Formats: sequence, C-alpha cells, structure tokens
Amino acid sequence: MGTASEGRGAPAGAPVRVWDLPTRLFHWLLAALALFSFVTAKVGGAWIQWHFYSGYTIVSLVLFRLLWGFAGSRYARFATFLKGPREIVAFVRSGSTVAGHNPLGALSVLAILASLLVQGTTGLFATDDIVNEGPLAKLVASPTAAILTRVHRWNEWLLLVLVGLHLAAVLYYLLVRRRNLIVPMLTGDQFLAGASPARDDRSMRLRAALLAGVAAGLVAYVVNL
Repeated sequence: MGTASEGRGAPAGAPVRVWDLPTRLFHWLLAALALFSFVTAKVGGAWIQWHFYSGYTIVSLVLFRLLWGFAGSRYARFATFLKGPREIVAFVRSGSTVAGHNPLGALSVLAILASLLVQGTTGLFATDDIVNEGPLAKLVASPTAAILTRVHRWNEWLLLVLVGLHLAAVLYYLLVRRRNLIVPMLTGDQFLAGASPARDDRSMRLRAALLAGVAAGLVAYVVNL
C-alpha cells in the first residue's frame, strides 16, 4: 500500500513505494497506445482515424507526464532523477542501485518523451495529400505541412530506436544485473535499504486526475481549432 509520508527511510530489505499509481498507469497506457499507433499506421484504411485518436491521447499523456514531473510524488519529479554529467559518470562507475530512475534511465525517459511529443504534434499537421490529414493541416501552407509530415515519418524511426534501447536496457538489468525493473512498475514497490517512500495516497491521485484533465482539455482545444 502507498504511504502519505515521504520523510522516513525504510529498513533494509523492506518494500518501498517508489512508483505512484498515476506514474504506473501513465507508463503502461503510453506503452499500449504507442504500439497501437504503430500498428494502426501500418494497417491504414479505416484504422487511420483510430491512429489519430491514439495520437491525441499520447500527446495528452506526455503533457500530463511533464506536469507530473513537477507536481508528482518524490521519484516522479524531474528534480529527483535528472542529474548532471558528473553524477551520471559517477553512477556508471559505481554501478550502484538507486530508487526510481537512475541517471542513465532519466536520459532515456526524456528522450522518449521528447520524441513522442514531436511525433504527436507533427501528426496534427501531417497529410498524405489524398484522403487523410491531421486536424491542424488546414491551418498551415502545403509546403509546411509537407515538411511536418516528413518529420513525422523520420521521427518514427528515431522513436523505434529509443524504445528498442529502452527495452534492451530492461533486459540487460534483468539478465545480467539480476534486477527486475518490470515488477516495480507493476506493483509500485522496490526492495531497497534506507530509501524514503513516495506518496501514493488519495490526494496525490486526485492531483494526478486534475492534471490529466488539464492536459486532455488542452489537447482537445488544440485539435478542434
């Protein structure tokens, strides 16, 4: 269960709440929608409309995560896991275990979020010059829409590389380092010594719901311009 306290460290070997429920829901919903968007883009036809809906939802989720990076619980905040070059090098040399995202994992998080945001926003302007076009394509000149469409297509490959690297890192930790990063993202807990638990109570979840509503409302407004 979650705890309302973020102040006291847990004893050695105890499960520590690291990932709050909003962060876990965000992670798995984003993964499912990214896969759905990829498949529907390749299938095409009547599925393109669902590709659009999935893209709108992904942009909403990314905006939520950006907000949650400032207003979320301890290990969801950017201030907790974003480190400078010196700390990243020290982490690589030490190979230590940290609660939440490690400094290298933080770079992966930022890169994937940025790529998804580019993919989603350029998709709003993308067009195939035949039948399908994003809801904002009509607001820009044809050459601009063509450029954004190319970025949308090229960024797809970058996103695939980033996701591939992310999955490879998860497998490396599972098979080589003997650390399962998947289960904590399901349960929310890591077994750590001395780490302080993150909040995961009702008020945090209500805060997340409000921020998710703000993000979704903003995307809905833009899509309907």
